[in-house]
Amino acid sequence: MSDMNLIETVSADSLTTLLQDAGCRVNRSEQNAVVQLLSASQGVGYAVRFGNLAAGTDNEFLDFTFSCALRIQGELPEGLAERWNASRRFARLSVQGEFLVMEMDVVVADGVSHKHLLGSLMLWDRLLQEFIVYLRDYSRNLAAQQAQVTAESAS
Repeated sequence: MSDMNLIETVSADSLTTLLQDAGCRVNRSEQNAVVQLLSASQGVGYAVRFGNLAAGTDNEFLDFTFSCALRIQGELPEGLAERWNASRRFARLSVQGEFLVMEMDVVVADGVSHKHLLGSLMLWDRLLQEFIVYLRDYSRNLAAQQAQVTAESAS
């Protein structure tokens, strides 16, 4: 593959096209002159946030982050984010205020193929699905453990 086919920067327009070509709906959002793209997978919303500007440009970027923030309702189980981070690669989980946030960085700075960008989107989509299953299973297991402790203390 020649260097001419490599993507070295991304923009809101180029990533909108990538997402749409992959069958995703995309909305552009702007706050304080910062553009982000909003999309969803399996009914779970996420954002595409841009990182470092390419030198000499005002809307071309060297990297971007897929980000899904879910509002925490009630108490977050101890160690939930740490267990995810210890057992998964590529996407990290953190608690930011009242949100549980999963993020995955994508770097294009040294040049990547269109296929690589598509692969990054597919990986994000899969991790997002795993994330939802992880949360569902985690709360189900936690509820079962609490029920067992309650039953044992009652007997």
